[in-house]
Amino acid sequence: MEQPDLFAAESQALVRARQAFASDAAGADHRGVLGELIAHYERLMRETRRLIGRSDRAERDMQQMNRALHQLALQLQHRATHDPLTGVLNRGALIEYAGGVLRGEPAVLLVLDIDHFKGINDDFGHPAGDAVICAVVDCLKALVPAPAAIGRVGGEEFSIVWPALAPCQAAGVAQRLCDAVRALRHAGPVDRVVTASIGAGWFARGTAFEAAYGRADAALYRAKREGRDCVRLDAD
Repeated sequence: MEQPDLFAAESQALVRARQAFASDAAGADHRGVLGELIAHYERLMRETRRLIGRSDRAERDMQQMNRALHQLALQLQHRATHDPLTGVLNRGALIEYAGGVLRGEPAVLLVLDIDHFKGINDDFGHPAGDAVICAVVDCLKALVPAPAAIGRVGGEEFSIVWPALAPCQAAGVAQRLCDAVRALRHAGPVDRVVTASIGAGWFARGTAFEAAYGRADAALYRAKREGRDCVRLDAD
């Protein structure tokens, strides 16, 4: 189907203007043709300005929508990879990150569990328990610099993957975290010292995450069996 010529009237005015320009006639005919051409030209300018304004608004709206979509994508990505209570990596994201680190370089892996946490929930309620978890995580965040990463792998259990540490540093960093958790003073109604047990190990490049986590977790269980509030190493 043939599309209508949107500028048919303007084209005709232009034809008449050319004819008038080429003719020897003068006077009213020229003025009439010139007036028609001026009217069409002014109308085109008005329409062009209106279309440019509409295009600018559409472009601004599009940019705003793109920014909103980008922010939404970031929020969805964050929700998919982070624990909603504490803001640290969730279990899946921690496993993925730790696996990637261990494929490329050696790293220390720690597994930390808050001692007697069920008693905190039972005695003070789950909101108080959540507050204790958040306080412990905030404490860990202050002591664990990037590129090391913290992940919540269970209710009150966390794992930390810490690249670029020497084997001899594993015990030291784990003990500092253990001491820091013990030194925390929690808001009421929690009226007791909260401690954590830690299993830690240094693992060579290429160690599978599952193997490293299993060995660090075994060390954690030794710490639990041997009194809690302490660190046990994979090499012990």
